[in-house]
Amino acid sequence: MKDIIQHRLDSHYNLKTAEDELNALKEITQEVALYALYEVGFFEKACFMGGTCLRIIHSLDRFSEDLDFSTRRVDTLFKLDEYLEKAMDVMAPYGYALTIDEKDLTDRTVQSRFLKDDSIKKVLTFKHQQDNRLKIKIKVEVDTNPPLGASEKTEFIDFPEDFQILAYDLSSLMSGKLHALLCRPYAKGRDWYDYSWYVKNNCSPNLKLLENALNQLGPWKGKNIQVDEKFLKTSLMEKINSLNWSDVKADVRKFLPPEKVQTLDIWGPEFFANKVKKLNMTGHEGSFL
Repeated sequence: MKDIIQHRLDSHYNLKTAEDELNALKEITQEVALYALYEVGFFEKACFMGGTCLRIIHSLDRFSEDLDFSTRRVDTLFKLDEYLEKAMDVMAPYGYALTIDEKDLTDRTVQSRFLKDDSIKKVLTFKHQQDNRLKIKIKVEVDTNPPLGASEKTEFIDFPEDFQILAYDLSSLMSGKLHALLCRPYAKGRDWYDYSWYVKNNCSPNLKLLENALNQLGPWKGKNIQVDEKFLKTSLMEKINSLNWSDVKADVRKFLPPEKVQTLDIWGPEFFANKVKKLNMTGHEGSFL
């Protein structure tokens, strides 16, 4: 099974730098982890969401770091460790010898773990020089108290085997991203890159989910705001005009293939004001679906 990982690394990516190659291996590890979670029944209880979902399911053209999930309903009894411990056994034949960090998850609404591996790099052949002492590290995070209103969709993945998962649909994924843009206490260029992708692909947000999320967490918590086009576009413009765009661009640069890095040159308030103007509020998931 280890040969599957090598073949994927060699054949599926156009790897021009060592950083690209490491990002690709992390992504392969994410896919194997998703398969392992499917095998142990994780998606009976949880849905895939976030930037890595957009990358793996919808071919977002940047690499992503974390595996983000929500439980399908509020689930105070959910135990992430029980699934991860079983998933590690499924991943072992592919060359992984995983460990899980030891942080206490008791009474945490958002359960977060790091899967760490220092074995897979040692059995692979790389085109670019890699430091085999550095572990592959994947963050797995599950929100057990998700806001109401998300729409689920069955998605199919064909690596390392054919399998199916539950994921948020595009409109719900977009709402999660908008919530991050408006409420995250620091700016992540990856969020703005993804936002640009959604607008370019004519996606529109799940407004009910976004409204519930804003009322649940962030500066609008408990204010019972009504999310409409005026509120959303005004709030986005306030955020856009408050950012240091040099820092924003620096965050996303390492996740882009070399040919995409130059697109960051035009980033700034004027570019994203244009993206706000083009934001689709009509309820279509995207013209390419």
